[in-house]
Amino acid sequence: MKTMKKIVVFTGAGVSAESGLKTFRDSDGLWENYNVMEVATPEAWEANPEMVLDFYNQRRRQLHEVEPNEAHCALAELEQHFDVQIITQNIDDLHERAGSTNVLHLHGELKKARSTAPPYDIFDIKSTELNVKDICPRGFQLRPHVVWFGEAVLMLPKAQELCTTADIFIVVGTSLNVYPAASLVFYAPETAKKFLVDPKEIHVSDVKNMEYIKATAGAGVPNLVSRLIKEKAELV
Repeated sequence: MKTMKKIVVFTGAGVSAESGLKTFRDSDGLWENYNVMEVATPEAWEANPEMVLDFYNQRRRQLHEVEPNEAHCALAELEQHFDVQIITQNIDDLHERAGSTNVLHLHGELKKARSTAPPYDIFDIKSTELNVKDICPRGFQLRPHVVWFGEAVLMLPKAQELCTTADIFIVVGTSLNVYPAASLVFYAPETAKKFLVDPKEIHVSDVKNMEYIKATAGAGVPNLVSRLIKEKAELV
């Protein structure tokens, strides 16, 4: 019995943007008029936790107003034909809401909170709000479960390991300029087929077997998924 081919998909902000979620890298470091260094660093949290919490509460409310787009849905469909693992830089839950079951969030999850003291227990946020004086059972203030600038990406080793198992590696909606996450493409085997879907010109040097698809996530991913499913059927 043949085993299913393993597809690892690495997604970035460009996928979520097509559902209407704002990104900050397209606006000179401003995210809906916020300077990200004032709301997304440990120093910002120490200086003004109320502003940081309000910023993420706004993001959470916005998340409740949007839906998965064609790219999210196509990647979920891919699970019916391949062993699919998604690694995402996005902190939203749109992949899960579209139906993807294996999603690793490199930079945390917007709908979760964690304690501010070890062992950093993680909790679901029941509503859209997380406020000062919201504490964990041990009595410590809760903070967004998000990797801020200057913090370690704790899920990176697991993501790197997953990439080494790929037969097919797909990159969608990321410029591959943000390290260490951008280094994941180099962990995929040289023999793995690789696809990069993005409307902008992105040149990745020293990556073998890479096909560049110049298209938005919503257009390029469904076409690529259809192509992969068709190619698999032709081999059966």
